[in-house]
Amino acid sequence: MGILKWLLCKKKSTPSYPCDELVINGEKLKLTFFAHASLAIEYNGKHIYVDPVMENAEYDKLPKADAILVTHSHYDHFDMAAIENLQKQDTRILLDKTSAEGFAGDCYTMLPGAVAEPFSDVKVEAVAAYNTSEHQLQFHPKEREDCGYVVTLGGAVRIYVSGDTEPTEELRAVKNIDIAFICCNQPYTMTPEQATEAVKAIRPAIYYPYHYGQVDEPTDVEALAKMLDGVCDVRIRPLA
Repeated sequence: MGILKWLLCKKKSTPSYPCDELVINGEKLKLTFFAHASLAIEYNGKHIYVDPVMENAEYDKLPKADAILVTHSHYDHFDMAAIENLQKQDTRILLDKTSAEGFAGDCYTMLPGAVAEPFSDVKVEAVAAYNTSEHQLQFHPKEREDCGYVVTLGGAVRIYVSGDTEPTEELRAVKNIDIAFICCNQPYTMTPEQATEAVKAIRPAIYYPYHYGQVDEPTDVEALAKMLDGVCDVRIRPLA
């Protein structure tokens, strides 16, 4: 499904962060892993940042954003300082409803089910993200309309970034995914068993556990990978 290189991405005068370079369905892309929910997609000369937070990377020293995606308004996902450091005049900014309400500039407001095409070769679909377990409903209520995103590159590569969610009906409906970033940390998002359920429902070619730390008891991602043995290619990267 893909050719992957595991390396430290080094650019002159820019910080180094772990990244994977892949070729999937004939399309070249690079994924950069900062921390927690912050990552970047580089495709066809475009830099797309997801949930940038200054605590996770030196965004003031990184390439400016062609697009920024924010899943929801929690401090570990939505950071105005990071956006300001990445933004240039023509940056496309895609925000969930609550984040958009607190954003002073121009942006796409992404409600669950919305589709945006910030570029001719990039499509972004918003997928509802929310808690379903009774003891967690206050963290990500469905009525707030938080989002995950399916990013389609060149019509050939589909990347699902779950945002903070559980195995919802909307998540189970996501199909034909090449790469999935699915959250797993308690008490806010999924248990390892729920993450396993979500991955089995979606069946991506590659699964990156993410958002698995910043709690008292971080997820044992090695154990999670064993639970998915034979289901898909599980890639553990520094996204605690």
